[in-house]
Parts: sequence; C-alpha cells; structure tokens
Amino acid sequence: MTKADRSIAAQFKEKLIQKGLEQRLQKIQTAPASGAQVGGPDISEAFTRFDRQPGYQQVHLMQEGAERFGVKSPFFHVHQGTAGAHSAIEGRRVINFGSYNYLGLSGHPEVNAAAQAAIAQYGSSVSASRIVAGERPLHRQLEKALADFYGVDDALTFVSGHATNVTTIGHLLGARDLILHDEYAHNSIVQGALLSGAQRLTFPHNDLNALETLLRQQRRKAERVLIVVEGMYSMDGDFPDLPRLINLKKKHQAWLMVDEAHSFGVVGATGRGIAEHFSVNTHDVDIWMGTLSKTLAACGGYIAGEQALIDNLRYLAPGFLYSVGLAPPLAAAALTALTILQKEPDRVHTLQERGQYFLEEAKRQQMDTGFSAGYAITPLIIGSSLQAVRLSSQLLEQGVHVQPILYPAVPEKQARLRFFLNVEHSPEELRDSLVMLKAYAS
Repeated sequence: MTKADRSIAAQFKEKLIQKGLEQRLQKIQTAPASGAQVGGPDISEAFTRFDRQPGYQQVHLMQEGAERFGVKSPFFHVHQGTAGAHSAIEGRRVINFGSYNYLGLSGHPEVNAAAQAAIAQYGSSVSASRIVAGERPLHRQLEKALADFYGVDDALTFVSGHATNVTTIGHLLGARDLILHDEYAHNSIVQGALLSGAQRLTFPHNDLNALETLLRQQRRKAERVLIVVEGMYSMDGDFPDLPRLINLKKKHQAWLMVDEAHSFGVVGATGRGIAEHFSVNTHDVDIWMGTLSKTLAACGGYIAGEQALIDNLRYLAPGFLYSVGLAPPLAAAALTALTILQKEPDRVHTLQERGQYFLEEAKRQQMDTGFSAGYAITPLIIGSSLQAVRLSSQLLEQGVHVQPILYPAVPEKQARLRFFLNVEHSPEELRDSLVMLKAYAS
C-alpha cells in the first residue's frame, strides 16, 4: 500500500468513527431515558443514577471520541494571569483569541486599583441581597452611569449576566403572553422564556419578514408580547436591523428587548452600542440588557430602561430580590471601566479597525467568515468538529489560542473556530495567526 493509499484509508476510517459517534450522540439526544418505564414495581436506574442520564452520556461520548482520534480537549485551559490579547497557558505566552476582554480593560491598572480600593473600604461581598443588607454607594453610582450612558431613566445591576435575562424575562411575562426571539438567541433568553411560562416562538436568524409574519398571526392571541434580539450575536458576529425592529414593535404594540452583551463598547462610533450605530432614540427600545463581564471588565449584568420597569425589577424580580448584591470590587471595576470607555474613545475606534482588518484578511485568504460584520467577533467556519478541534490544538502548540465551537452547539457542517478580538492585538498578530491557520487547514 502506498503512502497516499494509507492516507486515504486513515481518512476513511476517521470518517466512519466520526459518523458512528454522531449517530450515537443523536440517539442519546432524541431517545427517552434509556427506554425505562414508569409505573412498574421497581424504579429504573435510568431515574436514579447520574451516569445513566443523557447529559452525562453525551459528555462521556465526546470524551471517548477525543480519545479515539487522539486529540486533546480544547476546553478548560488554565490561564496563568490576565487573559487579554495575550495570555499564558501551561507556562507559555500565547496570542489569545478566547476572551471577551474586547477593550483590554480587564487588568487595566485603574480598574485594578478601583477594585482593590473597594475591597479595602467595603469588603469583598455585601453578604446579602441589597434590599436586606443595604446598598453601597458604588451600586447606585454604577447604575446611574449606565442609565446616563443609554440616556434612559434608570438601570439595575445583577450578579450574573445569564441570570439577568432569566429573571427579567421570567418575571415580566406569564402564561397569557408571547415571546418571539431570534433562533440564535442566547441560552439565557431561552431559559427566561421557559421560566415565564409564556408561549415561545422563534424566527430564522435576522429574518424580520418572518418575525413580521409571526406578529401578524399571533399578536392578537396574547396579552403582552416581547421581541428579544441581540445587539451582536456571539456565534456569528452580526447584528439585526434595529430601526425595522422598532417599527415592528410599535406597529404591533409589543415590547422590544435588546441584549447588548457583545455590542456594548464594541458597536457605534463611541461604543454606545447598536442604538448609536443606527442613530435611533434609545427610548424606542423598551428593555436594554447587557453584561458587566466583557468590555466592562467585571462580572454581572444590567437592565436599563424607564423608571417603571426598573422599579418593578428592583422590588420584585426574584433574581435580584433573593440574590446577594453585586460585590463592591466588581461594581467599582465596572464603573471605572465605563469611565475609561468614555474618556478614551480611541479604544473603540482601534478595536473596530482591527475587526475590519481581520475580516478582510480572512476573506482574502478565502476563509468562510459566515455572517460576521467585522467587529470584535469573527467565526471561521471549518465544517468538521474534528478538524476544528485539531486546528485549535495545532494553533495552541504554535502559541495561538482560539476555541472551537462544535456539534451539537452548531450543526456539524458549521463547526468553527471563533475569534474574539482585542484592541491590543496587533495587525501583524492577526495576519500571522490567519496565515498559520491557513497552512494547517490546507
């Protein structure tokens, strides 16, 4: 057998193994719990053992697949220091494309100093919910700064970005209501909709004609209707047509919620998000949501909007009312990061320039960039989960850290390497990383 024959045989074997693993995974996801029956004299182990649960079996199968193909897990790498444009993994300095630290403010000396000062004055925790344990000045200072940034009445901060969506949507909507969201909506949006008990319908990604059809068909069947979109979609790096969304929500008397987790500080001439990008009035969006963990270099989430909305959430939303308040060092870090964002708009300009350069260079090298608009997120579609994992591993060996997104998170033919850009990435690092990827992928 020639070398070429052996290579073809190895590839064929690999495809057979991968196909088998995919079929087993699909069977796990669609089959009832181990075919167990309820109502018999004995309770099946399928309902009592964690290792018989579909979730664990799915994880175990993916680990088995990695072992069979001889690839290392690309997940849970330990970063030995601040993860910005660069990081250290296993004692080696790497170019880092796996962080949401878009403006390089996590680790910024002023942000660190503010967090340290807050710990010294207020401690590391407020130790209970704010309604019980009281507030610290930093809480209201941050919320006022966020409200002013959006030009709305008020804002409220939560200890988790994910929980912000879950508790806000879950609290505001009920069984007689309808939630319409983009099919690519974040898990937190979906979980909030499920918690609410409202009817939940999806529309194809950024297809506002389909959304309009749903509104025409369904609006009169519900009391309250909430449309939820994202300001920047984290898997694809694109964004919706906000002016048209505003027209639709007004025409059909619905609420509009925009999740700005990835667009805040990234989109718009001065980083004020998708409203600034489209030059729309921020009051035309009913609920602004965002996170503190990306451009704002802390952890948590926020809702901004009219006073009645914020007062409702402040006194009644379970995820705020029954949760510990935002830790003082996190509030201080986010407030300082927001101040720097406004004081140094060149950070936003530079990030946008880097994003456009990366997108154009990737396209020049004939890479599939999906829907990316060339801001801080650009996926490179690989088309095979196994190939995406291998490329991620090979790049890491050469000092480039980028995470793969695999089936079933995305369809198998849409497996990708997802690049998160940072203002401190140099054009040379962006170009060289793409050249290296192209060489390994060829």
